[in-house]
Amino acid sequence: QCDLQGLWRNELGSNMTLSALDMAGTFSGSYHTAVAATNKQILVSPLQGSQQHRGANGQPTFGFTVQWQFSDSTTAFVGQCFVDRRGKETLETTWLLREEVPSRRDAWKATR
Repeated sequence: QCDLQGLWRNELGSNMTLSALDMAGTFSGSYHTAVAATNKQILVSPLQGSQQHRGANGQPTFGFTVQWQFSDSTTAFVGQCFVDRRGKETLETTWLLREEVPSRRDAWKATR
């Protein structure tokens, strides 16, 4: 069974800490990215998310958003937790980042 609660690190050096899931499957936490396209100081940023109910194999899907404290942008992550034969948990995720732009005409370049 995969348990999202705890400290997670990715291959780029970013850290994420997740709280325990409540009865509805929601969680909160913090994200400290190691990479950013900004000259500003990188700050720990809050996240909110939810996990799908665990299926028979205990490798649930989940999603969360991060409200970056050092830029005018938000990132949405979706993914799944996998457990290998040795019990090692790995999160596989995909993300979209939306940054604030000055006008609707610039919306085409606002999402990565």
